[in-house]
Amino acid sequence: MTQTTEALTAQQEPVRRPRIHRAWFVAAVTFVTIVGAAAFRSLPGLLIDPLHAEFGWSRGTIGAAVSLNLALYGLTAPFAAALMDRFGIRRVVAAALTVIAIGSGLTVWMTAAWQLWLCWGLLVGLGSGSMALAFAATVTNRWFTERRGLVSGILTAGSASGQLIFLPLLSWMLERNQDWRPAAVTVSLAALAVVPFVWLLLRDHPADVGAKPYGASAFVPKPAPVTGAARRALTVLFSAVRTGQFWLLAGTFAICGASTNGLVQTHFVPAAHDHGMPVTAAASLLAVIGVFDVVGTIASGWFTDRFSPRRLLAVYYALRGVSLLFLPMLLAPSVHPPMLFFIVFYGLDWVATVPPTLALCRERYGEDSAIVFGWVLASHQVGAAVVAGLGGVARDVFGSYDVVWYASGALCAVAALMALVIRGGGRGAAPAPVG
Repeated sequence: MTQTTEALTAQQEPVRRPRIHRAWFVAAVTFVTIVGAAAFRSLPGLLIDPLHAEFGWSRGTIGAAVSLNLALYGLTAPFAAALMDRFGIRRVVAAALTVIAIGSGLTVWMTAAWQLWLCWGLLVGLGSGSMALAFAATVTNRWFTERRGLVSGILTAGSASGQLIFLPLLSWMLERNQDWRPAAVTVSLAALAVVPFVWLLLRDHPADVGAKPYGASAFVPKPAPVTGAARRALTVLFSAVRTGQFWLLAGTFAICGASTNGLVQTHFVPAAHDHGMPVTAAASLLAVIGVFDVVGTIASGWFTDRFSPRRLLAVYYALRGVSLLFLPMLLAPSVHPPMLFFIVFYGLDWVATVPPTLALCRERYGEDSAIVFGWVLASHQVGAAVVAGLGGVARDVFGSYDVVWYASGALCAVAALMALVIRGGGRGAAPAPVG
């Protein structure tokens, strides 16, 4: 009996333990994948003025396509998380990148607004939704039992790192060529380039390589594929909506999306251009936001492992709201020190909300946390979609974006108050951080 037990243990344990745990290599592959796929997140704000000039479409019409993209980005995420449980991370991510490449590539032949909605709104929205933060959440949950806050912060920062790389490049291409099509083709090629990288290097579960999750005391067998991905995503949603914590998490994250992807990422460049700032300079400022976003998000992950996530959220939203209230006074034809201070301050807070939000989902919803976070992310993108569309309409109606900046600042104050009401704990909950 003793020999049999030892044999089984030998089969479960890897023969040689590497100095660096395999989970960190998987996290690195995931990070690079998110960076490479970030090109599609960098382009919408740069397209508004060129498409308006070439086709005569209103900013509201273009904003509607961006809204569809952002909404599908969020609404696809929970189903993508369930599909990853069914078919594996590699297959879902590779397919998503291919859809993004097709959607972005087809835009170069469009001549009508409905084609923009189809290609950039529908196809890129669906593909990007499967590359959403649920991807990072699934990798973190499967491969790590310790340092989850730090890892989720690093992976979330991947999108900002990609923005840092692609925003200056795409804006330079737009200015140099006086045409938006080369930038769209670049997005398509970037997505395709990541596909073999994902297929060859990414692994679905620690058991695939005979390893334990990082920080785990025992070997974790790979679970059987879960059938009925759509049914499971909806079942988890119906269970989660019966809890008050879900609505608080979804509400705060909707405001997060409204004040970042929907507002600043989509409308900052055209708003700065309205004040006489060159497009390249405005895009470079967004890229600088990406630099400090990396620092802020990783730091937020570190804080989340040590302090109360809900209190961190309250601080983040309050500071973001204050910064947005000052932005209309800072926009000018040239870049000046107060604007740089805003960029640094806002960048540190850009997606710092993700690690504590993910931690609260994990505390409350246990094994279903990745799918629940997918639905919370859906609310984030719905909020982003609403403001992306309304921002364009406000610019058409009022001739400026000022009212949108002030309204978003007020919403962030509401989110700060909501965050203080959130409580962790629940089924499958982990111990809450002290603080």
